[in-house]
This record gives sequence, C-alpha cells and structure tokens, in this order.
Amino acid sequence: MYCELTSDKPREECGVFGIYSRHDDVALNTYWGLYALQHRGQESAGITLTDGCQMDVQRGMGLVGEVFRKGLPEMPGAHIAIGHVRYSTTGSSLLINTQPLMVSYSGGHISLAHNGNLTNARELRVDLEQKGSVFQTSIDSEVIVNLIARSGKDTIEDRVLESVARIEGAYCLVIMTDDKLIGVRDPHGFRPLCIGKLNGGWVLASESCALDSVGAEMIRDLAPGEMVVVDDAGPRYYSFAAGNRRALCIFEYIYFARPDSVIDGQSVYAARFAMGRQLARESGFKADLVISVPDSGTTAALGFSYESGVPFAEGLIKNRYIGRTFIQPEQQKRDTGVRIKLNANRAVVEGKSVIMVDDSIVRGTTSGKIVKMLKEAGATSVKMCVSSPPIGYPCYYGIDTSARKELIAASKQVEEIRDFIGADALYYLSLEGLHGSVANIDHGRMCYACFNCDYPCNIPGGEEAAGSKFVFEAAASRKKCGGEG
Repeated sequence: MYCELTSDKPREECGVFGIYSRHDDVALNTYWGLYALQHRGQESAGITLTDGCQMDVQRGMGLVGEVFRKGLPEMPGAHIAIGHVRYSTTGSSLLINTQPLMVSYSGGHISLAHNGNLTNARELRVDLEQKGSVFQTSIDSEVIVNLIARSGKDTIEDRVLESVARIEGAYCLVIMTDDKLIGVRDPHGFRPLCIGKLNGGWVLASESCALDSVGAEMIRDLAPGEMVVVDDAGPRYYSFAAGNRRALCIFEYIYFARPDSVIDGQSVYAARFAMGRQLARESGFKADLVISVPDSGTTAALGFSYESGVPFAEGLIKNRYIGRTFIQPEQQKRDTGVRIKLNANRAVVEGKSVIMVDDSIVRGTTSGKIVKMLKEAGATSVKMCVSSPPIGYPCYYGIDTSARKELIAASKQVEEIRDFIGADALYYLSLEGLHGSVANIDHGRMCYACFNCDYPCNIPGGEEAAGSKFVFEAAASRKKCGGEG
C-alpha cells in the first residue's frame, strides 16, 4: 500500500538508462544510473546486458538496492546494458510486468525499457492479437516490442522507425539489440531523454543527474521525434515525425525531475526557485516563517523566502529511511502513515505563523493532515502556497494523476479547497506565472493539459476529461482566499 503522503501526489511512471561501452562495467554503471533515477519509480527495477551473442536480464519488485541486494547480473564481455525503474500507470504492479522486457525473434535478441504511456495501446494490442501475437504482460511496452519483432524491415533502425510510426502518446525508449543501443523520444517530447559520453562510450538516461552519477559528460537532449543509434562507430541520429506539436511535461519541472537535472536546456532547480519567487509576488503572503513540504516543495520554498524576505526554516522533518511504500495493516492507521513519513518540528513552528509551500495538491487529503499536524504543534496560522495551478484534469501521457473525479480541483473552487484542508489561506501559482518561471523554454512547447484541458494529442476516453474549465479559469484569475493582501 502506498503511503498516504505520496498517494496524494502525481506519480511519475519510469526512469530509463542505457550504456554502450567497451571500457566500463556496464552492469555496475547501469546500477548507479538507476539509483540516480530512483525518484522516477519505486515499484520495480531491472537491468539487461549483452556480450553481443546472448542477453541476460535481472528484474524484481522493490527499490534498486533491494532488487540487486544479492548482486548484479554478470556476463564476461558485456558491453551494452539498459535499465529501468518503474511506477505503473498501465499494467498491474506485478513481477511479470517489470522491465526491461527481453525477447528473442527472427532478427536476434531485443530488450526494451519504456517511460511513458501509449494512448492507442489497446487498439494496437487487439490488432496484434488477431494477427497471432501472444502477450505475456499487461503493459503497453510489450506492444512496442511486438511491433518491432513483427516488422518486415531489414534493419533494426527501420524496424523501430516503422513501429513508432504506429504508436501514439508518450514514449521515451531505450532499446538494446545484440550489437546496438537505441534511444527514441516521441514526436511531442512529453518525457525527457538525454545522451552523454563516458570514456569513449555512450550513455542514455531520462535525466542528466544519472549521467552525473556515472561521470558521463552531457552531450545534449534528444529532440522530440528523434532516434539515436549507438554502436562501435558512435552515435547516429535520425529525425522522424517532424511538425508535431512540442509538449514537454511541465511537471518534470514542478515535481518529477531531480532539482540537479537540466532538461531541454532548463535547470530544474532554477525553474522551481523562480516558481517560489513568483508565488511570493503573486500571493503577497507574510508570516513569521516559510516552510516546505519536503523534499519536492523545498526549492520553491527557498525561492519564496528569497523574494519575500520571510526566513526559511525546517518546519517539517521527513523520515528518509522509509521508501515510497510500507505496510499499513489497518485502514484506520492511515493518519499515522503521514506522521511516519513527516513530523512537525514543534521547536520551529510553535507560536509562529507559517507559510507552507508545496508543489501540488491532487486529492487534498494529505495537505489537510499536514495543516492539522502543524497546528497541533502550535503553529498560530498556516497559509499554503502551491507552486503550480490547480490540477483539474487527468494525464494520459505517463503520469498517474488519478481519475478526474478524484482530483479535488475538478469539483471544488479554491476557497472550498482551502476550507477542506483547513488552511488559513491558500494560493496557487497562476498559469502565467508558471510560464515565466520556466524561462529557457517557450511555454508553447510544453504540455499543461492537467491544468487547462488542452491535450496535445489523442487521449483514450476523452469524454471524461472534456468537462467544465472552471478550475483553470479560477486559477487564471489569481484568486486569493482568506489571505493578507
């Protein structure tokens, strides 16, 4: 069962990593890379490697350190490896659904790791099954493997390009054959994927922080609609599906990515710090202290403190020795789950008015518990600032933001949300303020669908999302609720 604290957050789907090197321990470097990407998925992890003739895969449920506690896969002469950490948005959380996937087909061996979510996976799966394909998992990534294996093209490059021409939605792929490492980023660029150089070898990763973890030099981000193929001759780049709308997920900057990553030329830390500064300008809130909901709200809280002059303090302490999941044997113990993960620092907040900064509110249940916890610890007032607009619409591109009926901002105005969580004031960052905070990327090249219902490409069951836009309009008006001017 998920901790109540993290079940009330948008959940990232996956992190991918790949390495081609004749000089390095590819399994060990993939292990370190997955550790750096652990924040992108905590349900399962896996590594596949090849020596050019055979492949071996080791996968399991749990965190990276748990899955490989007894050791890494070993293969003399291995020079290619790919890895994956997963949080499931499609397919059940079962061992059989762990990645990387590995299959043998007429062209040899192939292993694939996928970050994203295909919006036409169901239709493709039905079509493939009718043509004789047999599926072993319930994940959409297996659809891609089947498309590649069934392709009539002669080269793996053409097989992959033919296959991705049929899929829709979000996908960053790291693919390994017996002699090549391949990376693919979808034409919209929903999820990030970058390439780096290491001792004459090459590394692919979801985020630049994973390149840093193995000492690789960042070369660049793959462009939306770009494929890279790496072998002994080095990387070769192929562009496909030009002209599609660019739509990098804004939540990479708000919440998902590590603050020390740089995505598409934009520092994640700088973007979050700017969000906090803009929150201070827009809200005008004053108090004795600024605190964050750690860790994802901390950088924005520091920005708020810098801009407002209100000192930052650690009003909430996070227990860093439990993962994203732990056992809660009784339903009535859910409140205790939050306190296991977070605790109010009475010595800091007692007798003080506080501004609490967090990155988002999904269902509102955890925010309410944290506000209550702070007041029980003696805080005289709690004003909450959120470094994103209200989430009123679900995501279909590889992020689990819950069904629309579960999103608090889909049914409540900002004042009603403030009352629900028990805060003395509540302010969401405006969409315009969010645009300006990600200064190095044109906001027209990003996806804000969870805020404004403007989906960049087809979605499954689109009627559910096509509701009233009152939430977005309320956010755009920068409405303040119960706060100081």
